[in-house]
Amino acid sequence: MALAATRKTNVRLPPEVNRILYVRNLPYKITAEEIYDIFGKYGPIRQVRVGVNPETKGTAFVVYEDIFDAKNACDHLSGFNVCNRYLVVLYYQSTKLYQKVDAEKKQQQLDAAKRKYGVEGVVKA
Repeated sequence: MALAATRKTNVRLPPEVNRILYVRNLPYKITAEEIYDIFGKYGPIRQVRVGVNPETKGTAFVVYEDIFDAKNACDHLSGFNVCNRYLVVLYYQSTKLYQKVDAEKKQQQLDAAKRKYGVEGVVKA
């Protein structure tokens, strides 16, 4: 208990570190229980979400109770070999997801405006 108390005092983590890990390159046949076994060694897990759609297959989200456990798991399990596949473990960053959606939406609006006004996008020098 003393170790847990000392590691959390006066520790500054990078801003991208959070309790939610995004895991890629998982075997398609892996179950949530197997992910609990792999990631549970680094601390208590609040939730595991495994991708089941064709676009999300082979990915999962792992939510830890504590941010330090998530950091430890990310540091140790990135590159871990599971069924001859090397895991890619990243911190979930929702802002990047929204930026991508916003960029696509703005591009669609720009294309619609070009069609509306008959602009081909040719820049004259």
